[in-house]
Parts: sequence; C-alpha cells; structure tokens
Amino acid sequence: MRLLLATLLISAQRAPAIMDRAMADFRAGRVEQSLAGFDRVALLWPAEAPFLWQRGIAQYYAGKFRECRDMFISHRTVNPDDVENAAWHFLCVARAESPEAARRQILPVGPDARVPMREVYRMFKGELTQAQVMKAAGPDPSAQFFARLYIGLYLEATGDRAAGRAQIEIAAEDRFARVGGYMHDVARVHLKMP
Repeated sequence: MRLLLATLLISAQRAPAIMDRAMADFRAGRVEQSLAGFDRVALLWPAEAPFLWQRGIAQYYAGKFRECRDMFISHRTVNPDDVENAAWHFLCVARAESPEAARRQILPVGPDARVPMREVYRMFKGELTQAQVMKAAGPDPSAQFFARLYIGLYLEATGDRAAGRAQIEIAAEDRFARVGGYMHDVARVHLKMP
C-alpha cells in the first residue's frame, strides 16, 4: 500500500512537468505528442482532468472531435462562465456533425466580462455579425486579438475557409503575442495545419 501511495505521489508531482512539456509540444506544432502528454496528465491526475482545456484544443487539431466536444462539456463544470469554452465546443461539434448542430448544442455561459467575448458568443449563436464583434472589440489589442481569432475560427467552421484564415493570420501576427498568450500559439499552430 505504501508503495502504491509513493508511486501516486511521484506521478502527481510529475504532472506539472508533463503538462509543461505537452504545452511546449503543442506550441511547436507537435499536436499528437502534445495530446499524449495531456492525456497522461489526465490519467495521472484525474481530478484535474476537467481543467485541461488545452487538451480539448489538442484533440481538435488531432481530429478527435467527439473527444474534444466531451472535454469542453467537462471543462464547463469547472469554468461555466468562459465563452472560449463554448466556442471550442461549437467548433468540435461543427466538425463532428455540422455547424447547424453546433449552434443547436451551444453550451450556455455565465457572465464572461472580457471584451468582446459576449459578442463572440452571440456570433457563434448566430445573433451577431463579425462586423459587430469587431466593433465591440474597439482598439484594445487584447480584444482585437480575441475577436480576430474567434471570427476566423467561426468563419472556417461555417464554411468560409479563406475569410477565416485571413482573420487567423492577423491574430497570429507577432504584435498579438503578448496579449494572446497560449491562444496566440493556437493561432500560429492553426495556420500550420492542413
């Protein structure tokens, strides 16, 4: 029994290092290796699995759309206000089924106060246009980044790949690296995907 507890403790202590490696693998475009790392963290640290939104994004880029959908349903239990969670769930369902199914199944969100995330959510619901999201973003670089990223992802998911890619190319520009953080890395990885 003590050996089992020691093994579990060592594994739990290694989870942050494995998580860091999985994130670095994703940033480098090694999506499959990244996903294997996130899966390993979820296995070693099951109570933390719902928090692994990065895993859901890696699942999306690995083409595991149903698993991705389930990951974001799970993430909602620990982060119910996050519009990004609902957006990624939409993207997964759109790829697994259709944009219409994704719109019907969009996850509810709470009061995400980040500009322009409420407008992004309404765009995914079909209630606002991309121009309205950009207007809401205003001149703030962070808001501009998130507006362009999610407009691009939305346009691609709903069938306008060229216009979507153009928005993601802007989001991936170096000027947004600081404000976009990990999501800026997502934009850059997105552009490398077939």
